[in-house]
Amino acid sequence: MIGYGKQSIDNSDIDAVIKVLYGDWLTQGSAVKTFENDLKTYFGAEYCCMVSNGTAALHLAGLALGWEPGDIVITSPITFLASANCIVYTKATPDFVDIDPVTYTIDPNQVENKIKDYLSNGKKVKAIIGVDYAGYPCDWKALREISVKYGLQLVNDNCHALGASYYDDKQYAVKYADVVIQSYHPVKHITTGEGGSVLTNDPETDEKVRRLRTHGMTKSPEQLEKNDGPWYYEMHEVGYNYRITDFQCTLGSSQLKKLDKFVQRRKDIAQKYDESFSFSDNLKIPETNGSIDHAYHLYPLQIDFDRLSLSKTEFFEKMKKVGINLQVHYIPVHLQPFYKKNYGFKSGDYPIAETFYKGVVSIPMYPSLTDKDVKKIVKSITSFTNSK
Repeated sequence: MIGYGKQSIDNSDIDAVIKVLYGDWLTQGSAVKTFENDLKTYFGAEYCCMVSNGTAALHLAGLALGWEPGDIVITSPITFLASANCIVYTKATPDFVDIDPVTYTIDPNQVENKIKDYLSNGKKVKAIIGVDYAGYPCDWKALREISVKYGLQLVNDNCHALGASYYDDKQYAVKYADVVIQSYHPVKHITTGEGGSVLTNDPETDEKVRRLRTHGMTKSPEQLEKNDGPWYYEMHEVGYNYRITDFQCTLGSSQLKKLDKFVQRRKDIAQKYDESFSFSDNLKIPETNGSIDHAYHLYPLQIDFDRLSLSKTEFFEKMKKVGINLQVHYIPVHLQPFYKKNYGFKSGDYPIAETFYKGVVSIPMYPSLTDKDVKKIVKSITSFTNSK
């Protein structure tokens, strides 16, 4: 069965993990710091803190930025639940802005309009979480201008875009956002199994994230109320156990060496898809821009099911019967029962996102897909989406 996503592990990854398993430290050892340093070098960040997963990274980012009840934080409705849930974790108020119909990322013009609407009602937005959906960077120049103009915090949910370039710069994320979040789940560009990180150029943000990932404990002399000895620590605020293991991080360091190769293979596959689907009236391929180098975590193919004699569910079933599993990214977050019940969102609030969801299908995209696999995927999709 061909799935929509899959990790790519080779013998060098396995050997690296085995070496750590035979060592003295399985957690809180040197491999964690090594991977953090590797990520800092690749992504151009001054600071990087590894955590247990991308959701933990989002949670700690919100806490480090001081989100609290009464704060309003805006994000995209087309994202994984964690991008919005992290706002709820801090007891701030989540809100959404519709996506751009071309890029599928948050629309800066609508962001500014929403900020102005809040200001006209005596309210101020605290932060924006931009999501580099599918591997396509947001319009970060515009978002940065807005954040400076209105004094907002800017967070990049970068989990889909490892290895992407924005104006020929792979290190764009920390140059525009105050905090950058990454995930290393198996379907992402590189994997640590589960794992995530918080990257920033701000030392205070990094220090607070590090403290909160380990129960809020500190041994820093300048923060201690007293000091009984080298074993002594204090807790001044509630933190969490969001640590990650050494064997996960050594896998990450090994994987990071192959990131450019992985991204190039994804781009090659995307090109084959583009060439095969671009002439169909029933299909819409993800668009690209000359100033942006798409990393293709996902290949979100839009299908005009209204023109076809089958439903989205029937299409999924037909593809599964020929050995291809698809996925949908994502159900708009504002349509989830929790957000409708607790924040009053409803169908029709973000029509571009809802229309996008109606037609989008994530087709297989990962480096170990063979050309034969790609041909089978293309042939199956084309046969099932031809007009009857």
